[in-house]
Amino acid sequence: MWHVLIVDDQAIVRQGLKMMLEQDEQINVAHEAENGQEAIELLEKHHLVDLVLMDVRMPVMNGMDATRIIKSRWPNMKVLILTTFNDEQYAIETLKDGASGFLLKTADSKQLIHAVYSTMKDGLPIHEDVAAKVIPDLLKREKEKVALPSNLTERELAIMKRVGEGKTNKEIAEELFLSVGTVKNHITSILHKLNLRDRTQLAIFAVKHHIS
Repeated sequence: MWHVLIVDDQAIVRQGLKMMLEQDEQINVAHEAENGQEAIELLEKHHLVDLVLMDVRMPVMNGMDATRIIKSRWPNMKVLILTTFNDEQYAIETLKDGASGFLLKTADSKQLIHAVYSTMKDGLPIHEDVAAKVIPDLLKREKEKVALPSNLTERELAIMKRVGEGKTNKEIAEELFLSVGTVKNHITSILHKLNLRDRTQLAIFAVKHHIS
């Protein structure tokens, strides 16, 4: 079972999200917080949290700052951004800070639960309305002058491409006829070679550098 912390300044929203998520027997809403600071304080006391469902605009500490702190202190914790604001800049910044996905609050329960599953299986769920803005924006940006290490193998490049497409380790393994463990090992090697922190940074790197 996956334990979720919901962070939103509106109690009625938190209650609605909890009801939606707990329709699935694999998901348990373990804690709730009104802002980013309260979320961090809860995480310091309760380590049994697998995923943080994070709003962006909140008083005291917003979701972007909270995500940055959470990922720096608990690198393996998943953060899924959920907001009413269809602003691609929020998506880009939170993904750069380590968020594992970005959804709008217009998502229904099925989309929300699917996003949780995708996140927990190392996918990169991005709401289609946000993706329509984020991906073209990343592609239009001038390529950073970073040469790919010559020791990246064709297999690693193939895996990078699929990570950039938001695919999970299982999906990548099935497409390339590999075991999930082998895919994980390749991703660890790629992160080391590129000096990247996690697969979210790798996904952004793959998109920006047109890995194909």
